[in-house]
Amino acid sequence: MPIVRYLALGDSYTIGESVEIAERWPNQLAELIKLSPQFGESGRGVEISVVARTGWTTQELWAGIQVKKLDPPYNLVSLLIGVNNQYRGCDIDEYREQFVFLLGKSIEYASGDPKHVIVLSIPDWGVTPFAQGRDGQQVAKEIDAFNAVNKQETEKAGAHYFDITPISRAAVNNPALIASDGLHPSGKMYAEWAQLVLPVVTNILSDSE
Repeated sequence: MPIVRYLALGDSYTIGESVEIAERWPNQLAELIKLSPQFGESGRGVEISVVARTGWTTQELWAGIQVKKLDPPYNLVSLLIGVNNQYRGCDIDEYREQFVFLLGKSIEYASGDPKHVIVLSIPDWGVTPFAQGRDGQQVAKEIDAFNAVNKQETEKAGAHYFDITPISRAAVNNPALIASDGLHPSGKMYAEWAQLVLPVVTNILSDSE
């Protein structure tokens, strides 16, 4: 069974700020792929390449990609970016332009096939302890606006879109979904993200065998 080459692009939510490496959502997804019954008892090996850093905006992600020596094509590319654009008050039209560019590069890295690209929505950090004293409703409104952009552009491009924002908002009543820093998701929340995308990802990889 060939090795799955997986490229994960993003920010703190992809690098897994404040959780162990094995708890990051791309790493949990990789483990689920390996164990998927669709690939038989032998499973499939997964090689992960990550370009992500806490605090990155769309522009900084592109700068990071240019520094990293990527080796496409990849069987799977994930993109989750935009929370820092929102947090810093960046222009949403600028975000659209830069997101479209990054999505196009993601498709390019996946042999030009948008069906091998998955995009995750931006989580809502406004429900976390970190946001205490801030206007959570305003944060939610802005997050929704940015997510409307990335969803529209993802669907237009023909890639797969996953709305993980409702999972992030469940943290308001479930502290176990938040990491020890009071801001980022815990491994438990990342596990829910990985489970959400798994069925589509296994179909993608099955079709490419």
